[in-house]
Amino acid sequence: MGARSKLREGGLEILNRKVSQRYFILERFEAGIVLWGTEIKSLREGKAQIAEAFVRIDRLGRPWMHNAHVESYSHGTDANHSAVRARELLLHRREINRLRVAAEKEGMTLIPLRLHIEHGLAKVDVGLCKGKQFRDRREDLRRETAMREAQKAIADRIRGKHP
Repeated sequence: MGARSKLREGGLEILNRKVSQRYFILERFEAGIVLWGTEIKSLREGKAQIAEAFVRIDRLGRPWMHNAHVESYSHGTDANHSAVRARELLLHRREINRLRVAAEKEGMTLIPLRLHIEHGLAKVDVGLCKGKQFRDRREDLRRETAMREAQKAIADRIRGKHP
């Protein structure tokens, strides 16, 4: 399971945790999402997943989020939305142009990092990412293991297990 949803004080937050393991996040942008009908109600229930989602900019210069799964609303009727469809993102023209130029470089991609509701509006944090090589992932694992061992040693020292 690559994404996680949690309710927090300000509203809902759905995270894409695998991004930091697979990519270097170079830059972040916050974008609005164009939603249809009952999609916002389903989002407020926490019924969304962005683990396999990605962002592309079409020929007209509009960013679209693909493969984001927003489950059908539980109390909806036959006029409910489809679960997987492309959803348009709302960004300033200057940000779109900057993302388009950066994403055209080899090895760069646009990935949704976090989906949240802010002041009643659905927002998505989009990251400009570069894929990690296998050796980069191994280095991250080594660093995390070293940090975990250091934290354990400090905790043991505080508890008095080791002089």
